[in-house]
Amino acid sequence: MNEQQNRNTKQGSAVTVIGLGPMGQAMTRTLLAAGHPVTVWNRTASRADGVVNDGAKLAVTPGEAVEASDLVILSLTDYQAMYDVLDSATESLADRTLVNLSSDTPDRTREAATWAAGHGATFLTGGVMVPAPMVGTEAAYIYYSGRGEVTGSHLATLTLLGTPKHLGEDPGLAQMMYQAQLAVFLTTLSGLMHATAMLGTAGMKAQEALPELLSFVDSMGDILRAGEETPGAALDAGQHPGDLSTVTMMGATSDHIVETSTSLGLDLALPLAVQAHYRRAIDDGHGSDNWTRIIDSIRGLR
Repeated sequence: MNEQQNRNTKQGSAVTVIGLGPMGQAMTRTLLAAGHPVTVWNRTASRADGVVNDGAKLAVTPGEAVEASDLVILSLTDYQAMYDVLDSATESLADRTLVNLSSDTPDRTREAATWAAGHGATFLTGGVMVPAPMVGTEAAYIYYSGRGEVTGSHLATLTLLGTPKHLGEDPGLAQMMYQAQLAVFLTTLSGLMHATAMLGTAGMKAQEALPELLSFVDSMGDILRAGEETPGAALDAGQHPGDLSTVTMMGATSDHIVETSTSLGLDLALPLAVQAHYRRAIDDGHGSDNWTRIIDSIRGLR
């Protein structure tokens, strides 16, 4: 048994982390704390100083970083950054497992899986659904997609970062789920700021407004689950029963928000976008249906 194999047996399998922003640093420290030897590489080498002090090994080149471990985790700005970093190390990719936790489009993710396979590597897409300080905690979870056996072979290591949720073989699916959840998240953030701005015009400070608004955000899940045992089942069946709320009712509320925002001199981009969903549904004759009918125009159906 060579020195590296002996080290891996005693401490856990070696892992490489490429990309040392806050997320990459958090993952590196989580793996180190669990006893995994971790090799790191970052375009700006000084960003590695902290994790190197914690026990990580800094590779001089991307090729050296890849060759150090069977499991290579990428935490980069986007998928183009992966090519920029690894194009000089393609000869080292054979028989490695690349787990790309960077954000990009599902199509680019699928292209990357094909690129990796062309160099003899197995590719797994991932979407980390918590901020860096929560990596490695019980609240952390990560969506993955790609070849199912990859998750199995590295399950123990990946679980250290967050509960793994494998969605299927399509390498674009985890990226799609990541983007879908962030669509909800980013829209909610914009809504919170719009609401805070509204209340601010009445003299309410953000430290007074946000606790009330966040309490409402916390309750939204329960509100949306009310009246439907399995959320989404009616949507899948093409049913939009308007017994609890209707497109017309919600549309009237969106009109009031636009009117209020206009009178306050606030930016109208968000309220007008929401209003447009309900107006299209009403124009298409669905005013008496449940608010979920707005999905038709979002899907491009009329």
